[in-house]
Order: sequence, then C-alpha cells, then structure tokens
Amino acid sequence: MIEISTKLGQNLKRIRTAKRLSQGAIARKLEVHRAYISGIENGKRNPTLATIQKLAVAIGISADELIK
Repeated sequence: MIEISTKLGQNLKRIRTAKRLSQGAIARKLEVHRAYISGIENGKRNPTLATIQKLAVAIGISADELIK
C-alpha cells in the first residue's frame, strides 16, 4: 500500500506539471522554500493538514484531490 505522503507527492507533481506551475511558483504562494515543495513531491516531507489545504488552494484544486 502506498503511504499517504508518497501519494500526496505524486498527485502534487502530476497536477502541478499539468497546470504548468513550477515548484518555485508554488513555494512563493505558500511562502516556503522551493526545496520544501520538492521534498513533498518526493515523499520526504510530511506536510500538515493546513499546508495540504494551502497547496490545494495554490494550485486551484480541493485538498481531497491531493490525497486520493
């Protein structure tokens, strides 16, 4: 079974690239470092629920779409 952090990262990267957004653009919207976004996408960071919600808003989707 895939861990939530891995699935979240895969979904984030897939949706972000489909919308032609850079990691840097997302990082600026969340006021975090680009490496943090990279860490989430690679399953190395475990964002809080609040951060997941901010990510969803930044890329224009629901938080559910990031974790399903």
